[in-house]
Amino acid sequence: MSAASPTAAPVPRFRSRIGCDARSGYYAAPHRYRLHLAPSCPNCLQIAITHRLLGLDDTLPVTLLPALPDGPDGGHLALRPLYEAGAHQHRGPAAAPVLSDDWTGTVVSTHTPDILRDLARRFGGDGPDLCPRGTEQAVETVSRLCERGIVSAAQRAGRSDGDPADRTSGLATLLRTLDVLDWRLASHAYVLGAELTLADVQLWVTLVQLDLVHRHYLDAAAVQRVTEHSRVWAYARRLAAHPAFGPHLDLDGITRRHHAHCRGEEAAGAAVRIVDWEAYARHGSPEPVAHRPV
Repeated sequence: MSAASPTAAPVPRFRSRIGCDARSGYYAAPHRYRLHLAPSCPNCLQIAITHRLLGLDDTLPVTLLPALPDGPDGGHLALRPLYEAGAHQHRGPAAAPVLSDDWTGTVVSTHTPDILRDLARRFGGDGPDLCPRGTEQAVETVSRLCERGIVSAAQRAGRSDGDPADRTSGLATLLRTLDVLDWRLASHAYVLGAELTLADVQLWVTLVQLDLVHRHYLDAAAVQRVTEHSRVWAYARRLAAHPAFGPHLDLDGITRRHHAHCRGEEAAGAAVRIVDWEAYARHGSPEPVAHRPV
């Protein structure tokens, strides 16, 4: 698979939600649930950051998984019992992220947007309000902007075997998106205004991926134009310095994941990172959980 080839996200098999009380079936209760995350994965990284922002270490434990899945089908062996408990004879990989229920030993959800909203709405406690009422549509808009205007556009722009017109169109879309964000951040501390929200978590992780993964497949001129969006990258650095963001970066894991999944020809853009992420990241990869029955 080319590094720059857009791929459709798999449809999540498990999409239960956390309700507001016991009548909901799954309801917020301390120590009932567990997150299973590999921070080298962009979706897992979003959840890990949100978990830290909300201060949920003592309420909702996290089990770290290897940066690269260790199952022969591309899934995580440690998650297989959870998947099979929730879906008899589950076919396909046991993929992260997972929100599981320790009381029943089953998967609650594998759908990142639902997990993020439930963490913010049901487990927020005294933490910041990352999903204020009335911002749902704006958060969805930023999500689409990240997926279509940055990730998909950068993939198209970096396809060495792609149609030149499509590459040019992809780069133009990427630059327009960064223009919009740069303009927005000229007058706002965060992408939706004065307060940090889930939209910032997704945008920051998307910028990390743009620099650490997609940049490798852009030529030097394209990378220079991406770099010129100074407010966007200042914002990325500012959030990286936040204790809930930068310390979750598993740079070695992201690199190994990138090399395992991407087969495209790297271009001149691979030479220099836009942001010195090493200055903000913890040193060394996270210690994965040993494979054991769940």
